[in-house]
Amino acid sequence: MKQLKNLDCTNKKIIVRVDLNVPVFEDKITDYSRIHAILPTLEKLTKNKNKVFLIAHFGRPKGEVNKKYSIEFLCPELKKLSNLNKVHFLDSCDQKIIEKKISEMGFGEICLLENIRFNAEEEKNDLNFSKQLSSCFDIYINDAFSASHRNHASITGITKYLPSYAGLSFSKEIENLDKFLENSNKPNLAIIGGSKVSTKIKVLENLVEIFDSLVIGGAMANTFLLSNNYNVGTSLVENDFIELSKKIQKKAESKNCKILLPIDAVCSKKIEDRVNVETYSINNIPNDQMILDVGEQTTKLISDEILKSKSLLWNGPLGAFEYSPFDKSTISVANIIQNYSSKSQLDALAGGGDTLAAIKKAKANDAFKYLSTAGGAFLEWLEGNKSPGFIALRENNF
Repeated sequence: MKQLKNLDCTNKKIIVRVDLNVPVFEDKITDYSRIHAILPTLEKLTKNKNKVFLIAHFGRPKGEVNKKYSIEFLCPELKKLSNLNKVHFLDSCDQKIIEKKISEMGFGEICLLENIRFNAEEEKNDLNFSKQLSSCFDIYINDAFSASHRNHASITGITKYLPSYAGLSFSKEIENLDKFLENSNKPNLAIIGGSKVSTKIKVLENLVEIFDSLVIGGAMANTFLLSNNYNVGTSLVENDFIELSKKIQKKAESKNCKILLPIDAVCSKKIEDRVNVETYSINNIPNDQMILDVGEQTTKLISDEILKSKSLLWNGPLGAFEYSPFDKSTISVANIIQNYSSKSQLDALAGGGDTLAAIKKAKANDAFKYLSTAGGAFLEWLEGNKSPGFIALRENNF
């Protein structure tokens, strides 16, 4: 795989795939991590006097122009954070319009193209569309690791028509993930949360082969508890994955990987009721209660395991993190990692939007050697799968 860090290019026309699918609440960006991640690539390219065009998506406009999902609002943010005098914007991917814009721009300037998913051809990986996108440029760079699990025109198709390179952020993601998975210090611990076993089956199957201990939290722990004949009341479960949960536990046992499941749970009759909240032993969950977080005894169990570990991987919250007080255990674990990391050589890595939000809320960013901005791509890499975007770069023969 060719990488931008090894490329010396000047006065070129370069098209860069970035991930600017940032979280927005009440018209304000709530997390700038993905913008900050691409700044080193933009700085290198503009400093070397290249004309740089950015491709990005935002939301799911379903192949149609929808002003709700326009990314023009990102231009002033990019200008401010990159210290550029100007960030151009173009609301069309038409070849002639792009050519005209290129002729108007100076070297060392950036132009952001409108949401690439306004074009239905993008998600269909239409090669004619990829060829059209590539036709005005000399080089393609993928700096969107977090979107590279998608087999889309601007991620895989375009590499068939241009010399293609991994951006600085893309390379950094891969290097850190591979280094951690291949060389993490023992004993090592993985904490995997989230709502569904179905989305993380392959991740769990891979991790039990690598890690000494595995904490399973979030709503997906309910399916594991049910597979062990615990009553989980009205909690979210995936009945179709009970047998697979049993198989994962058997595989973990054969690989000497200790699985830690909740031993107590914070419950309510419904997630909207955050007043009538009780903590129960996992042996005594009432039939009308829903598990919404792990309890203090489970948090203590996780804490003890963290204190034994030299390496730690974390993906996914331990409870219904979006709703207080069901965020308590997730925040507590972030604080525990922060405190332990400051006193030891804990090698910690985390990824996934909710996980990063919890770490940020706990002001525990410094406890982690690396924080991945990727979600789905992060999980696929943990599964042991190389993303379509990575494979496309690796197979690029220009």
